[in-house]
Amino acid sequence: MTVPEAESIGGRPAHRWRSEWRAQAPVIAVVALGGALGASARYGLTLAWPTPAGGFPWATWWTNVSGCAVIGVFMVIITEVRAVHRLVRPFFGTGVLGGFTTFSTYAVDIRELLGAGRPGLGLGYLAATLCAALTAVWLGSAATRRVLIRRQP
Repeated sequence: MTVPEAESIGGRPAHRWRSEWRAQAPVIAVVALGGALGASARYGLTLAWPTPAGGFPWATWWTNVSGCAVIGVFMVIITEVRAVHRLVRPFFGTGVLGGFTTFSTYAVDIRELLGAGRPGLGLGYLAATLCAALTAVWLGSAATRRVLIRRQP
């Protein structure tokens, strides 16, 4: 017996779709809440440290670099040190840190620097952010592992 077309959503039976939604709704909620918190913190930094026209966007750069360092620390802790509730990673990793770091603003900053006739600064910012962000993740995770190894008896 097949499920009538009116009782299916996206090719899946409606009861299965509702069950999947109920399972994922808490994840969506914590990502949204964390994202709002992270984005608010980022916005506060840009208000406190505005970028002058054609200038280096330090607030965005430091936001991305520090957020990436925290991602490195966080991932080591939740994958190698401590079992955490299933919603911690989506809340903090995807939500808070995803909302805090801002690679979309990074792309807009590059476009604005290029449009302002500052191609050297724009391309330097492009490369510096990428290198610094990747280095920050690595340093955050390496430093966390080193601290944890020293604490072991």
